[in-house]
Amino acid sequence: MPTCPKCQQTERQNKAGRTESGAQRYKCMRCGHKYTPEPKPRGYPEEMRKQALQMYVDGMNLRRIARHLGVHHRTVSLWIQAYAARISEVPLPEEVKEVEMDELFTFIGHKKTGSTSSPL
Repeated sequence: MPTCPKCQQTERQNKAGRTESGAQRYKCMRCGHKYTPEPKPRGYPEEMRKQALQMYVDGMNLRRIARHLGVHHRTVSLWIQAYAARISEVPLPEEVKEVEMDELFTFIGHKKTGSTSSPL
């Protein structure tokens, strides 16, 4: 039987519903104090946050990460923003010593041809 944290009474402790997270609440019938004997820790496990960050770094989008972990996509976004804020600013080198470039072609639009073409 749980012990009232206010009066230390162990008898006459009645169940008084549950918290939003599902933990059992009790009411001491001696002093009337309502309490949760062992409240669940708030928030999500750190391991889940690390997993979300790793998925994001690997290229997965926020909504897919959220579906996979069973959380809201905004929650994943807040985790990533919080982690980014903790990272110290990376110092940029003062002088660029070597640059590598590749050729890149970009095609915009397409060739327009008429629907009826007749050879002349």
